[in-house]
Amino acid sequence: MKKSGAVAFALVFGTLCAPSAHAEPGMWTLDHLPKVAMQKDLGWSPSADWTEKAMLGAARLAGGCSASFVSKDGLVLTNHHCAAQCIEEISDASHNYLKDGFLAKSRAQERSCPAMEVNRLEKITDVTDKVKGATQNLSGTEFQKAKNAVEANLTAECAAKEKEKIRCDVVSLYHGGQYKLYQYHRFQDVRLVFAPEQAMAFFGGDPDNFNFPRFDLDMAMVRVYEGGQPAAVTQFFPLNAKGPQAGEPVMTVGHPGSTQRELTVAQLQARRDSLALNTLPRLSQMRGMLIEFGELGEEQKRIATESLFGVENSYKALHGQLEALLTPGLLERKATEEAELQRFVAQNPALKKEVGDAWQQIAKAEKLAKNIRPIYSQFEGAAAFQSRYFSMARALVRGAVERAKPNAERLPEYNESALPQLQARLFSEAPIYPEFENLLLTFSLTKAREVLGADDEHVKQILGNESPANMAKDLMARTQLGDIQVRHALWDGGLSAVMQSQDPFIQLALKVDPIARALRTRYEKEVDSVVTKNSEKIAKARFALWGDRQAPDATFTLRLSYGRVKGWQEGGRAIAPFTTLGGAYTRATGAEPFKLTDAWLAAKDRLNLATPFNFVSTNDIIGGNSGSPVLNRQGELVGLVFDGNLPSLGGAYWFDAAVNRAVAVDSAAIIETMNQIYGAQDLTREMLGQ
Repeated sequence: MKKSGAVAFALVFGTLCAPSAHAEPGMWTLDHLPKVAMQKDLGWSPSADWTEKAMLGAARLAGGCSASFVSKDGLVLTNHHCAAQCIEEISDASHNYLKDGFLAKSRAQERSCPAMEVNRLEKITDVTDKVKGATQNLSGTEFQKAKNAVEANLTAECAAKEKEKIRCDVVSLYHGGQYKLYQYHRFQDVRLVFAPEQAMAFFGGDPDNFNFPRFDLDMAMVRVYEGGQPAAVTQFFPLNAKGPQAGEPVMTVGHPGSTQRELTVAQLQARRDSLALNTLPRLSQMRGMLIEFGELGEEQKRIATESLFGVENSYKALHGQLEALLTPGLLERKATEEAELQRFVAQNPALKKEVGDAWQQIAKAEKLAKNIRPIYSQFEGAAAFQSRYFSMARALVRGAVERAKPNAERLPEYNESALPQLQARLFSEAPIYPEFENLLLTFSLTKAREVLGADDEHVKQILGNESPANMAKDLMARTQLGDIQVRHALWDGGLSAVMQSQDPFIQLALKVDPIARALRTRYEKEVDSVVTKNSEKIAKARFALWGDRQAPDATFTLRLSYGRVKGWQEGGRAIAPFTTLGGAYTRATGAEPFKLTDAWLAAKDRLNLATPFNFVSTNDIIGGNSGSPVLNRQGELVGLVFDGNLPSLGGAYWFDAAVNRAVAVDSAAIIETMNQIYGAQDLTREMLGQ
């Protein structure tokens, strides 16, 4: 019988009273790998050549996933759910590629993915002294302005005049303990090559999500182009046709999004309360709304499918994180670790003078944030205006204002390094569905009125005497922002064109912007700058006590995690590390979400049903690692991460090698299914280097 979430997390955190303050293996930056620990644990550590190949072979989808290069001709492997937005955007009422799958029989048939950007990390530079030097002795608004300015200057200098090909980001590690400049090669011509049916990429649906055994072909392939030709790639990961063996050492190189292992107790308590009171209730309501919309017809179901997957996945992941925060032991352990660090600081006069009351200052900022966040999220976070039309209108309004400023004075999301991706989204040819946009906007305006109250002055200013439904309907009826040429004219025309526009969404964005900017300024002054500055002080104390033996929290930057292919014990039973293709047929019921597609049913006799399908390993992963390659010691791809098990959700705050597991598609299953089910032999030969 499947364990409940509460029981599973009790199993995870049953070891929280162990004395060590640090857990292995961690998510390590490639310029600071734990080679001694890897040699001890695996009997192997990566050479400089292996590490360089790992960095250049890995890739990042700028929208929030990991990927990797798998051929010399720019072929990129990632998860189906990471490419789902592209798959949905190239679909229409006549061609539902989410339902039916997609295969380009030739490169001429590869379809452009609107607004998808692929990044390849090429250089890491330490800029800690430059960032901290620029913000030294500053606080509040001045601190934030100085930090934004130095980071804007560093990224502009890094990209120089090649911002269309080079992307540069200043990355905070150890919550301000270090600052690194990451230089990427950016690919903006990205084309879909292959995707199986979503029913097989997400076989088992939400009931199986974050569970194991699994039987999912959660994979997709895109190709990056430059100058109209497939990009030439020198470092890539050839597929190993046999996959990994039980107990074999394996490494993931991917881009984990965010962990909170270094947060203070006050920050974790604030996160717990926000998840319980705000985030999860909203996601639950959105889920019901999207399901209801999908029941209106096949076209509505197609339009809502990708959004529904995102909402359901987020709900389950964040609910798991909340359960972890509510589990007896976690916050107590964090409090014990925090007290140990505070005692160490108190015993070192010089360090005490530098660190001061950093924990108390963060706690005060979190109390202020609790009062500010509801209205901040609605206006600056745009939770009240959930619509692509509003997103485009805000980009046009703010873009006009910010681009007129010197680069160092702009909001970070509008500096020169960020503009190429912003413009790609703004001018995307992806279809917009007014009926769906109306649904989302009505929902979000209704929620804003509910959260802030009908008598809130800002709610009155936006809604006036209209109901959310009537306001949304009117905006949809009159907007012209669905026309790309209209958006181009407003962008190119700058502030003058924006101010003269009569488009209702532009008018709405102009009305919202002063409110949102004032909230942002207040939040940065009273919360962000305080937390950032005092987190830097705590990081200094951590380095003084523990050094850099601990991996930094995830920041959606390239990390390596090492582990082994290994099952685990749950409730007195052993969970085996592998499933097989045959297991999918055994698990199938003929009804959603355990329904095999016609292509799989027809291919059963051709398949080697003993082929490993999915496997688990002890690699340390989190959201954002989706699409990460699993590599063996030879630098071959033996798996594709697509999920974690239920205990791994608590990995946002703590890693337990006994039960935390990464779930991956076996490379043997990729080869077998593409050859025997999808007729994609040309692609498998390309990935095998044949």
